[in-house]
Amino acid sequence: MNIILFENHEVDAPFRRDDRRVIHILKVLRREVGDSTDVGLVNGPRGKAILRSLNEHEVVFDFTWGEEPPALLPIDLIVGLSRPQTSRRILQEATSLGVRSIYFATTQRAEPSYASSKLWTTDEWERLVRTGIEQAFSTRFPVVKFGISISDCIESTNSTAHRICLDNYEATTGLWEASSQKQSVVLAVGSERGWTENERELFRQNGFALAHLGDRPLRTETAAIASISIVSAQMRAV
Repeated sequence: MNIILFENHEVDAPFRRDDRRVIHILKVLRREVGDSTDVGLVNGPRGKAILRSLNEHEVVFDFTWGEEPPALLPIDLIVGLSRPQTSRRILQEATSLGVRSIYFATTQRAEPSYASSKLWTTDEWERLVRTGIEQAFSTRFPVVKFGISISDCIESTNSTAHRICLDNYEATTGLWEASSQKQSVVLAVGSERGWTENERELFRQNGFALAHLGDRPLRTETAAIASISIVSAQMRAV
């Protein structure tokens, strides 16, 4: 991890030696008393934590805070609920890339049991998001929702954004052409078996343009990461 995140209510008290963050600081980073570590407050500023003291039970840090990290990208990702391993990759990598929201939609071709995976019924998904944030040296958490309908996903996103649905079958325009405008973007990426005709029509009715990533069918996680990268690069272009 490139930054270690803390909640605001934690920073005025000692930390247990078995806290995963303390273990990382002491065992992986090999920090000693007087050394500093890059840290951040969840959805707040970045800063430094100086290791003030430690014993066999507790560690005490002195925290100093600096500037807020950049805002998340104005990209909302809708992705068909996929196999847990696929969703794990998307959670971590899309978060690292800086999207502001990720909606995992139930689709007509998705396996219903995916929504009851331990990924979603425990705090595993939150830990993956945190890992993606720490990798990106950020503190900002995206909105994450899962197991909701495509209609609810669409309704949750910006109605004035540039809306794009990736599709291998009917799209005639590449994403690099469809997303040329520098503005808020909603990206929809299907699960392993793609969208049904009814789902394509639902996207069209809600202002989504169909676009593709070329003539090679990609894994869901690859398509999600590639499309975010293309759109974010165009947003940053002068």
